[in-house]
Amino acid sequence: MEEKLTDFYNLKRIIAKLRAPDGCPWDREQTHNSIKQYLIEEAYEVIQTIDEAKTDKLCDELGDLLLQILLHTQIAEEKGEFDMEDVIRSISEKMIRRHPHVFGDAKADSPDEVVANWDEIKRKENNGEGSLLDSVPKNIPSLAYSHAIQNRAARTGFDWKDFAGILDKVMEELGELRQAETQQQKVHEFGDLVFVLTNVARWLNIDPELSLRQANDRFYRRFKYMEEVCVTKNIQLGSLSFDEQNQLWEEAKRKEKEGKI
Repeated sequence: MEEKLTDFYNLKRIIAKLRAPDGCPWDREQTHNSIKQYLIEEAYEVIQTIDEAKTDKLCDELGDLLLQILLHTQIAEEKGEFDMEDVIRSISEKMIRRHPHVFGDAKADSPDEVVANWDEIKRKENNGEGSLLDSVPKNIPSLAYSHAIQNRAARTGFDWKDFAGILDKVMEELGELRQAETQQQKVHEFGDLVFVLTNVARWLNIDPELSLRQANDRFYRRFKYMEEVCVTKNIQLGSLSFDEQNQLWEEAKRKEKEGKI
C-alpha cells in the first residue's frame, strides 16, 4: 500500500485493510455495538486533554476519535448502508442548511439569534413533530443531560426571572430532602436538588460536568496527600479519628493552595 500519511482517503484505505479478510482478526470481528464504548472513551480523552490544556496531546486524541468514526463508517459501508462520502455529504448539507445567515439571506447578528434560528430549522426538519428536548441523547451522563435540556427549555422563555428565585428553589428542595422519610422519597428529592443545582450552574455559566470533575480532582489530590502523610508516619489512615483525619484534610488544602500538591 502506497502510504501518504496526510491523505484522508489513504487513512480510510488503512481502516478497510484492517477489516479485510487478510487484515486484523480483532478489527474484523468488531460491530457497531462492540466498539461503541471506545467512541465514548475516546471522546472523554479528548475532553480531558482540553481541560488539562495539553494541546500537544490533543492532536493524538483527536486522531483516536477520528479512528472510531472511520471504523463505524467502514462497518456500515461493508453492509451497504452508507459510506464516508454519505457522512461528509450529510454534515455538509446540514451545516449549510442550518447557517442561512452565512450561506443564505437570513440575518443573525448575535449568538442568541443563531441558536434561535438553529432550533427553528431543526423543528422544520422534523415537520414540527417531537420535542425540542429530543435532540439531546438520553444516554449521555445525567449531569450533562440535565444541563442540556435546561438550556433548551430556557430558549423558549421557560426559565427563572432572576437568580434569587433559583437559590430559593435550592433551599426548598434541600428542605424537602431533609423531610423525606422513605428511601424512594430520598432518591426523588435528591434528584430534584441536583437538578436545581445544575440550573444554578447554568445561570452562572458554569459547566457542571467540568466543575464536578475539578472537584473530584481536588478530592483525589487531597486524599492522596493524607495517605502519603500516614505512610511516612507509619500509621493507618483508618485508625485516625475523624477529627484527626480532618486535620490532615485541612493540611492538604493548605498544601494545595501553596501549589505543593
